[in-house]
Amino acid sequence: MKNGEPQLVVVADPAAVASLAAELVLSAVDRALEERGGRCDLALAGGTTPGLLYDELTKQRMDWTGVHLWIGDERCVPHDHPDSNVRLAYERLPAPGAVMHVPPPEGTPEVRAAAYAAQLKNYVLDLVLLGLGEDAHTASLFPDNPGIDDPRPIVPVHDAPKPPPERISLGLGVLSAAKQRIFLVTGAGKRDALKLMLGEPSRHAPSSLLPAAGTTVLADRDAHS
Repeated sequence: MKNGEPQLVVVADPAAVASLAAELVLSAVDRALEERGGRCDLALAGGTTPGLLYDELTKQRMDWTGVHLWIGDERCVPHDHPDSNVRLAYERLPAPGAVMHVPPPEGTPEVRAAAYAAQLKNYVLDLVLLGLGEDAHTASLFPDNPGIDDPRPIVPVHDAPKPPPERISLGLGVLSAAKQRIFLVTGAGKRDALKLMLGEPSRHAPSSLLPAAGTTVLADRDAHS
């Protein structure tokens, strides 16, 4: 990663990752609400492990007033599609009192990205939750994909190597500018990707392009072995 090594915490299993992540997320939310006069901007990740985290957060926090939730990346499918990260967020993190910001459910990646960027404006995210793909991608920024170099806050993504091929994603600049990032990394299939992320910055491993400062990596033993 850029400029050093992130904070790496290794725990037993995905449930332990979700539990510790919930503690860190709730602490970051409370800190942002206090420091920013009642507002916190939190970007959500998609995937199985984030889903476990959202279940924990739902159990532990009843009032999300002042929290603005953003979708870190989305597949270009309708919001009710099984692959939709918007659907995942609504189903697993109801977050009473929060403001949920979602991209449009229709249109090209360019149309959806531009509309979502108009919502995000110039806000600096307090916390971004991120997953890690087996190819070391994060959000929908894939190895050597032009989206990596796109300076826009929300970037259209074409030709993703896993379906669906058309997506939108928070851009590398927004992810890097966030005050805090938490990676959730679980499973033996992520071992090589984790090593790439923690190594030298490379376009072949987009997750490695993020700054180490402000980044916490929560990994289970299978991913770190």
